Amino acid sequence: MRVDSARRALRLGVCTTLAAGLVTLGLTSAPAFAETEPETDQLWIATPYEPSLPLGIDGGTPLTRTLDIRLNHDNDHFTVTDGRLTVDASGITGVAEITWPDNCAPNGTTAVCDVPEVPVTGTTGDAVRLKVRAADGVAVGARGRITFEATATGGPDGTLTAPRDSFDTTVTVASGPDLGITADSHIEQSRPGSRHTLPFTLTNHGNESAHGFTIRVMASYGVRYLNQHDACVYTTSNGDEYAPMSYATCTFDQELAPGASFELPEPLQVALTGHALQERVDISAQPVGATDLGGYDDYVALEIGADNTADFSVTGAAVTGAAGETVTASLTFRNNGPGWLGNLGSGDPVAAVRLIVPPGTTVTGVPQDCGPRTLSGGYYPNRTGAPRYDCELPYWALENTERSFDFKLRIDTVVPGATGEVSIHPPFGEFRYDPDPANNTAALTMN
Repeated sequence: MRVDSARRALRLGVCTTLAAGLVTLGLTSAPAFAETEPETDQLWIATPYEPSLPLGIDGGTPLTRTLDIRLNHDNDHFTVTDGRLTVDASGITGVAEITWPDNCAPNGTTAVCDVPEVPVTGTTGDAVRLKVRAADGVAVGARGRITFEATATGGPDGTLTAPRDSFDTTVTVASGPDLGITADSHIEQSRPGSRHTLPFTLTNHGNESAHGFTIRVMASYGVRYLNQHDACVYTTSNGDEYAPMSYATCTFDQELAPGASFELPEPLQVALTGHALQERVDISAQPVGATDLGGYDDYVALEIGADNTADFSVTGAAVTGAAGETVTASLTFRNNGPGWLGNLGSGDPVAAVRLIVPPGTTVTGVPQDCGPRTLSGGYYPNRTGAPRYDCELPYWALENTERSFDFKLRIDTVVPGATGEVSIHPPFGEFRYDPDPANNTAALTMN
């Protein structure tokens, strides 16, 4: 999958894949419950997804757009430097004009651009900023394609190369409103119960007026709205299929001319609840009765980090039976709070409950969300009879979430005091917010 397409899918997931589309940053290490493999690394190119190039206002000079192109790599165990991005703009000849930045060395319609430091995926480094505008006299709907290739120094083999013929962006000449949102930066450290003002500005960067517009605000589970506006409708989700959230849909019928800006009559104010931990407030905007020219600037996600913990624990079981009998062992995950936790952007499970099967027994019944594994975490061909099972939780756990997994085990041989291990593991790295790792393991004892 192209990196830019994947990121756009997350960005557009606000109403589908998580009911929020929120992005959790910094998840770059290998899954904790995957089988250990040799370290690898991969170079990627992040490109804008099908940007529009507006014509001029009232027939004037076409407006210029800045296309930010970034390099990233996967494995934070490696330092990657000396990135070289090759840009081929021959595909936009006659459609658009490009102005090269100082870190690019052009040669006709191509250029090689320097990126001294290549950051890990999920972090933001320096961009190659291409200035592009529609060519004079070109008609609405004209399209052109810019392609990219890249290499860098680093990784396990000393050199990284982005997958060839995989990265491009198509520009389209267009006319209409183009709404963009600017907001304050993230709030890295706060306290449960604290209050925050989140001002933002909506600006029309297009070449036509917006005849009314809609602003949508989505707040994660640990955030509540303090003030309400007459132009907004407020709703909440119940958390059955997706993590619970609060929504505000605000419609304004005023004109927003090219270059004009708008702010709420009273800035958005929110408070963190007692179960707040990793929170987000997402804001998006669309013109009424028109198609926005697009881009990423019509959406912002403000992260609010709360100084809180989420105590994950697991409980095993003690069961008894005779040889040949089948018994049920119930393993339980619980979040003891006080905070909730959600991997809102990646959709990764907040944890996996792992069972190492006791000796002398065979698993004959497996809960729905549990997968068979070898002891080292590799592929196991049959659903029953595996020596290990990993049971995935949803991508969120509320402050009082409890989930049980009922395994059926056949006692093949009575082994007095036979013990299996029950444990919980994060999808990546370590449990950053768990204050008591001692209750992350338990035992399943037989007889």
